[in-house]
Amino acid sequence: MPGSRITALGHHQPGKVLTNDDLAGLVDTSDEWIRQRTGIVTRRIAETESVTDLAAAAAGKALASSGLAPDEIDMVVVATCSAMDRCPSIATQVAGRLGVPSAVGFDVNNGCAGFCTALATADHALRAGAARHALVIGAEKMSDVTDWTDRSTCVLLGDGAGAAVLSHDPTGGGVGPVVWGSDPTRGHAVRLDDGWQPRFRQEGQTVFRWATTALVPIAEEACRRAGITPAELGAVVTHQANLRIVEAITRRLGADRAVVARDVVDSGNTSAASVPLALAKLVERGEAPSGAPALLLGFGGGLSWAGQVVTCP
Repeated sequence: MPGSRITALGHHQPGKVLTNDDLAGLVDTSDEWIRQRTGIVTRRIAETESVTDLAAAAAGKALASSGLAPDEIDMVVVATCSAMDRCPSIATQVAGRLGVPSAVGFDVNNGCAGFCTALATADHALRAGAARHALVIGAEKMSDVTDWTDRSTCVLLGDGAGAAVLSHDPTGGGVGPVVWGSDPTRGHAVRLDDGWQPRFRQEGQTVFRWATTALVPIAEEACRRAGITPAELGAVVTHQANLRIVEAITRRLGADRAVVARDVVDSGNTSAASVPLALAKLVERGEAPSGAPALLLGFGGGLSWAGQVVTCP
């Protein structure tokens, strides 16, 4: 059956670096406290850039790398939960910036699982023949929804974007079947509070226990549906929530040969941007070689999850 394949990637982060020592000047915390509990050392903060700016910069790099012309893009999907714009969508704004003339464009809000959800949605469209080339983007300006007086959450969050060009592949493709779902009974554990100025809230212990126990079977099922075992993975790119969570999932999964994305150390938690941002960096550095199978696993607000195995471009 026909499928789709990631043919190019791009990423973008703002220039301002916020260190743990900088945060220690805002709240009662320290570099040692943050590193021990999260593994995070720095994060990037957008001072003037919007979610659209971040998304367009990453998507522009991916499009240039793909060799496609803007008018060959049939679909633009942006995963974000931090965008303040409601209409027009961030996706159509990005299409306008890049000169994409008539693609369908829409945003997906599925929290930190957003990019993997958007990737699966675009893959399904390409498999059905509704499009031939799609831009799939995860972009967040989490600094806009950060409570800078809450030391348990403000130390986590950062801004950035990652993008992928997805192209129709008549041979079956390099995007495996998605495993996705949610547990809305525990949706309160990761959320943005309602209101004109929403703020990120998290019940840290609840999320940690859920992520380190419930997600491994989901990752194993994504591998099974792709026809491989975890031991055959070349890369594991989970949502960059917390280094302890990333390493616990990978260890239990048994992906011993895989390079593990640890972009959370330098970028913090960038929600829907974290998976494409980390994947693009691994590929750019040659740590995830072309043709290697990579597990993508997004999880978080909702509580939601989405994961699939893809072939690295």
